[in-house]
Amino acid sequence: MHSGRQRVIFRQDFQEQAPLLMEFLRARQTGKPDKSAAVGKGKDNILIVEDDIDIQQVVSYNLIKSGFNVTCADSGEEALEIMERERIDLVLLDIMLPGMDGMEICTLIRDRHQSGRLPIIMLTAKGEEDDIIRGLACGADDYVTKPFSPKVLIARIRAQLRKSQEHTGQEEPSDQETIRLHSMTIHRGRHQVLVDDSQVHLTTTEFTILELLASRPGWVFTRQQIIDTIRGYDYLITPRAVDVQIFGLRKKLGPAGSCIETVRGIGYRMKEEDHA
Repeated sequence: MHSGRQRVIFRQDFQEQAPLLMEFLRARQTGKPDKSAAVGKGKDNILIVEDDIDIQQVVSYNLIKSGFNVTCADSGEEALEIMERERIDLVLLDIMLPGMDGMEICTLIRDRHQSGRLPIIMLTAKGEEDDIIRGLACGADDYVTKPFSPKVLIARIRAQLRKSQEHTGQEEPSDQETIRLHSMTIHRGRHQVLVDDSQVHLTTTEFTILELLASRPGWVFTRQQIIDTIRGYDYLITPRAVDVQIFGLRKKLGPAGSCIETVRGIGYRMKEEDHA
């Protein structure tokens, strides 16, 4: 399933990771490791969906070393079963899996669990622009290509968890935490969107874009400004991927999606309400 090139997942910090790899090789002599390493209470639980045992083990070790709990699945079907019985805080998802591929699994996670708050990071060797766009469009919050730096991966995981946790465990939202515009009600604290009092389930990325546009109706945001808000500065993502996210957001909002206007050659804006 995976080529030799895909097994090379380290960059500059290879020498630093070499002792960890040796430790894993010694551990493997006693047989395949337990797939569940989630033993610490109160820690975020990361689900790794990866059929390459070498990558699965090394990523697991780096996550555990960084203070996370880890659960592993060899296929998308197994991942869905795990999510039915365990609390998962973030999913690391490969695309090239046996059976259903990662794109299908990502879509199913969003549809079945209505889990817009659950961060999903694609971790895959498929690094073409079209692959990245497809991954983000099907509901992924981030996309990391192999080979990658474990330190960068950990940083991205923590960034996504921060975004997710900012929208949970808060009290009833105040007026300042709620945006009411057209037929939409956007609860910032709850990470919740209502259209005509019916809840619309958005991914973290979609919610962030909607919140940005709705915060300043009539104001035009360039695609780069949207990228910077979603991912932080210097994140490598194309303007075309922003267009895909906007397309998906409009579709989920239904008729209210027409309030997001395209400003040709510049970007997007939220239509101002007519108070006449």
